[in-house]
Amino acid sequence: MTNHVIDDLQARGLIAHSTDLDALRAEMDAGPITYYVGFDPTAPSLHVGNLLQILTARRLQLAGHRPLLLVGGSTGLIGDPKQSGERVMNSKETVAEWVDRIRAQVSRFVEFGGDNGATVVNNLDWTQPMSVVDFLRDIGKHFPVNRMLARDVVASRLESGISYTEFSYILLQSMDYLELHRRHGVVLQTGGSDQWGNLTGGVELIRRADGDKVHALATPLITKADGTKFGKTESGTIWLDPDLMSPYAFYQSWIQAEDSKVGEYLKQFTFLPVEEVDALMAEHEQRPGARAAQRRLAAELTTLVHGESETQAAELASGALFGRGELRDLPESTLAAALREAGAVDVSPDTTLVDALIASGLAESKSAARRAVADGGAYVNNERADDPDQTFSGDQLLHGGWVVLRKGKRSVSGVRVV
Repeated sequence: MTNHVIDDLQARGLIAHSTDLDALRAEMDAGPITYYVGFDPTAPSLHVGNLLQILTARRLQLAGHRPLLLVGGSTGLIGDPKQSGERVMNSKETVAEWVDRIRAQVSRFVEFGGDNGATVVNNLDWTQPMSVVDFLRDIGKHFPVNRMLARDVVASRLESGISYTEFSYILLQSMDYLELHRRHGVVLQTGGSDQWGNLTGGVELIRRADGDKVHALATPLITKADGTKFGKTESGTIWLDPDLMSPYAFYQSWIQAEDSKVGEYLKQFTFLPVEEVDALMAEHEQRPGARAAQRRLAAELTTLVHGESETQAAELASGALFGRGELRDLPESTLAAALREAGAVDVSPDTTLVDALIASGLAESKSAARRAVADGGAYVNNERADDPDQTFSGDQLLHGGWVVLRKGKRSVSGVRVV
């Protein structure tokens, strides 16, 4: 056992807060530790913010330590307090369904065999049988209300109002750490920096209840260059579930990473050695227009989440839409996802090229559309168009209905003729 994993996490910028890093390093040096990270089923899928936590758990497992992945069947019924206001509670049936979906998602990123094989747990198993009296006596007595009121998220909600339900969330998450410490010998909980109060609440509960010293480690909030939270696109959240976000759209979300942040994302979201990332970024700085760093980031992450075949399809689609590949070679599912992401719309068979350019958002008016055609800047399936009044039929319809439209070199969309 080595302490290299901590050095690697630090080199990748993955440690924002820790309780006692030197003590944790020493404990890791003494032998494999058991650690956990939790995910609340407040949606039917995990998103890119959760992915950072899953990959951090994977890094620790690769270093020889044993992961427990907690899916919050009980905490998901409550919801962690948000700055913006009270959460809408989902039904027990909905949360149970999401627990199953998220359990399947997290299970794909860790190994279950061997001496440090992963275990998936559900906190409903120990929360549901517990009486309210036992919860208040055994857990509640260790939480001074004045310290709970001082938490940032609680303090920000005091004026607008916060329910006792959400106010008590920290007790439930802290109890998870205590239970896993007692049942499985867990000595480390990881999570995002926005969870730091909950993480340290568990550390303090174990100290008060059992007299044991355990650890917490938080990763930083991943941001865009302007400081806003990373993980949102114009079309919404970057989901891991292909039913909620197509692999092509997922690929594109990473391709669009800002130059100033792509190196950071490569270190934090991929398993490429730090030295390789540094070399890639040196190349990127010489030729930023080639976007080699973004393409590598998109390929690594799409392969990790969706598999190599989906990555290849996304790469083919990215090239083909801009005239660097054969459109007819793309599977319909990939072509459809790519065009929908680009703003494609359904049109009738008698729709002209001019009207299609307007409907797909590539032209603002009929005159602008006709001017694009006259100037040689309008393309149908990557072939220059010369008739503004043409309609689409026969061999022009890809997979029986799709047409790729392009204006100039960079503006791509399309229509589906129905």
